[in-house]
This record gives sequence, structure tokens and C-alpha cells, in this order.
Amino acid sequence: MTDLFEDTPAPSNSPEFTVSELSGAVKKVIEGEFGLVRVRGEVGRVSRPASGHLYFALKDDRASLDAVSWKGQVAKMQVRPEEGMEVIATGRMTTFPGQSKYQLIVDDVAPAGAGALMAMLEKRKAALSAEGLFDPARKKPIPYLPEVIGVITSPSGAVIRDILHRLRDRFPRHVLIWPVAVQGQNCATEVAAAIKGFSAIAPGGPIPRPDLIIVARGGGSLEDLWGFNEEIVVRAAAASEIPLISAVGHETDTTLIDYASDLRAPTPTAAAELAVPVRLDLIASLDALTARQSRGVAQTLQRRDQRLRDLTRALPRLESLLATPRQRLDTAGQRLGGALGIAAAKKRGTYATIASRLRPEALLALIARRAEALSNADLRLNDRTARAQERKHASFDKWASRLAPALTRLISDATRKTAEGRAKLAALDTRLQVAPTQRLVRLSQRLDALDRTRTTLGYAETLKRGYAVVRGDGHVVTSKTVAEKALALEIEFADGRVTLGPRAAKKSKPGGPEQGSLF
Repeated sequence: MTDLFEDTPAPSNSPEFTVSELSGAVKKVIEGEFGLVRVRGEVGRVSRPASGHLYFALKDDRASLDAVSWKGQVAKMQVRPEEGMEVIATGRMTTFPGQSKYQLIVDDVAPAGAGALMAMLEKRKAALSAEGLFDPARKKPIPYLPEVIGVITSPSGAVIRDILHRLRDRFPRHVLIWPVAVQGQNCATEVAAAIKGFSAIAPGGPIPRPDLIIVARGGGSLEDLWGFNEEIVVRAAAASEIPLISAVGHETDTTLIDYASDLRAPTPTAAAELAVPVRLDLIASLDALTARQSRGVAQTLQRRDQRLRDLTRALPRLESLLATPRQRLDTAGQRLGGALGIAAAKKRGTYATIASRLRPEALLALIARRAEALSNADLRLNDRTARAQERKHASFDKWASRLAPALTRLISDATRKTAEGRAKLAALDTRLQVAPTQRLVRLSQRLDALDRTRTTLGYAETLKRGYAVVRGDGHVVTSKTVAEKALALEIEFADGRVTLGPRAAKKSKPGGPEQGSLF
């Protein structure tokens, strides 16, 4: 009887795949058909997580393609994709089975023509300008005559030779060269690191700190000069503590570092000319100024001398100036004799008036008053002296009452300290008497141990274990060649020595090997 509830599947010739097998097959097909492709499109939704990988999308008006560039590939890119930028991406197609999607693994990105590159440049320029990095107010003045000049450029190009040659012709200065790559993937990072490195040099250190920095490179295409348009270079130039001259490309070439630098030079040679003045021109100007100074001083002295002579002629004669004072002096001299006599007569009259008032009774009364005042002062003095003595005696008694307990405490402390010192001295004396004996015992034990070690490690103990010492002509023999050349051999065993003379060394048993060959 057939079970009505069982459905027997119809046999089929179609193979069965697992999900992983089918995803792997699709992956092989896509990677095999699109091993290396170049895709042109607009960049959209760029994302770079902490892992360093770069995720973005390439799109046109009808489709979108997910793209990814790994961390190592991103580091090698000369141009980084930005949203809205039209690029040509080179890479290989693959699938991502975890999400059933296909994507492009991008190895390199290039702008789709100069127009796209210029559009990205203008966009970056506007963003950096909005931050104030190109503001003329923040630019630093270039020193007139720098002592040390730092040059950031390629050490193998013609640019550094032109700069050094021009500096040597105009005004020789101390030059520090920081070699960098001026083109390619490492250009931006090396130039930015060089600018920061020069600013980090401490003044007064073993390496002189530059007073001026020149960033130089020869001419080239927009792609060749792109490293100097990178944001990291522009920010480093704007943040430089040292004045910076940019000399990138020819006169018609313009990069973003030109806007951030303190001064732009049309060529590297022009940068050297802007950095230092002409030494011969300075010497000539100094000579001209010195000559003008000498002529000015001479003319000033001449004018002052003439002015002094003119003023001298305008002054009156000395005799006319002194005539009136001389006349007044003569008049005063004539009046002086009479005035002295009158003054003396007045003084005599005043003295006579005072002398008439000085009688003996007045002097005695004055003496009595002065004696009474002196007696009163003496009484007051004695009273104050007595009170002062009483205060001193009271203070002395107070201190004397405090002195006895203090002396008692001092004597008690001194007695206690003396007893403690004697106890310590006795203990130290006991230790001193025991220490030499203990020291001698320890040294004797150590000497016995060293002697046992010497005996154990000596060659006499080695001889007891079956070894022997061979001496040839009084010296220890360590090789067969030396033993054959020796005239006499001496062998030392543990229980004595055996000497083998020249004849004994040549004897051998009949039919046996020569014994001398053993030594």
C-alpha cells in the first residue's frame, strides 16, 4: 500500500552547490575576466577608518561601483581621491562573499585630466584660505642678512648647485641642506618633516638654527609639482617659526606653498638673490656713507668755527666789561676804613652797657639758683638710681631662683650621659678584644680552604689520575714536533720522574714500532 503523505523527489542531473562553493566560483570568474582594469568615474562617499584603509565609490549617471584601497596602497598614492573628483582608478575586480557584492581593489588613482586636478587644487586653496593660512598679516619679514640659511631640496639636482653658486657670488653664508624627494609619493611628507625639523633646532645648540629657510625645486608639470600642493606641506609652511621663501618651479608655476610662505621667489636662483644682498654693493654703499660722514663732520666743524668767530666779534672788550666792577671795588675800599671804626665804636658801647649790669649781688644770686637746681637734680638722680637698683636686685633674685634647678638638671643629664658613654665604651672595648681573634680565625679558615683548593686544582692531583708531564730540555713539551727535536726528555709521574737520554730515546724493541715516535 503506498503512503499518500510521502513525496518522492524526481531525480535531476543538475549539480548541487554550497553557498561558499558558488561564491568562490563567481569570485574566480570575475577575477579571471577582469584581472586589471582602469575605471573612470566620479568619487563619492569617501571613508577612511582607523585601520588606514580607504573606502569610496566610483559612479556615473547610471551606476555605482564600490572601491577599496588597502593601507599600503594608500601610502603609495600620489593623489588621494576626494568626493566629487573625477578620476581614473587602476586595479582589479574581486568579490566580497560576506555581503554578496563585487568591488574594485584600487592600486592607483589619477585625475581624469588637468581640469579635474585644477578643480581639486582650487577647492583646496579656498578651504585653506578660509582658515587664514594665506593671510598677509601673518607673514614674517625676511631677515636682511641671515647668518645661517636652511635649504630644503634634492641634493642631486641642479637647483642646489644654482643656489650655492648664487650665494657664493653675492654674499657667502653658512648653508644647511636638508635632502628631500621633490617629486613622487614621499615628497609631501619629507618636505613637511624638513620644515618642522629646521624649526625644532634649538638656538645655541651644536647645530646652528637657520635664520631663513628656502624650499626649492626646478620646473615641471602640474603632476610633478603636486607634492607642494598637499595640505601637510602648506600647514607646515604656515606654522614655521623661521621665515620661509618658496622657490618651486619656474616663474609661471604656482603651488599652494607659495601662498603659505612668507615670500615667493620666481626661481631657485631668485630665492638666493632675495635671501642675501650683494656684498660688493654693501661695501660700496658703506664706503660712500663713510665719505659722506667725513665730509659732513668737516663741514659742521667749519660752520661752528665760523659761528664762534662771528660771536667773538660781537662781544664787548674785556676792559669795558671790568671797568664798572673795578670802580665799585675802589669805592667800597675807600668806605671800608670808616665803616670799621664806626662798627667798633658801636660794639664798645654795647659792651659797656652790659658790663654795668654785672654786679656781685647778681652773680651770687645766679650761683645760688644754679646750686639749688643742681641739688634738686642730685636728689632726683639718687631716687631714680635706688629704684633702678631695686628692680635689678628683684630680677637677679628671680634668675638666681631658676638657676639652681637648671644646674641640677644639667648635672643630672651630664651624669646620665657619662654613664651611657661608659657603658658604650665598655661594650666597644669587649668587641675590640674579641674582634682580632675572630678575624684571625676566619682568615685561617679561608687560608685552609684556599690551600685545599690549590691542592685539588694542582697538577700533582692530575698526575695521580694517570697523567704525566713531559719535559724536553727543561721545558714542558706539548707537541710531537717539539719532542722529536729535544735532546733529552724527562717524564714526570705521580710517584717520580724518568729521564730518557738521547740513546734511550732511540732504542726500540725488535720487530716493534719505534718508541721515540710516541714523543
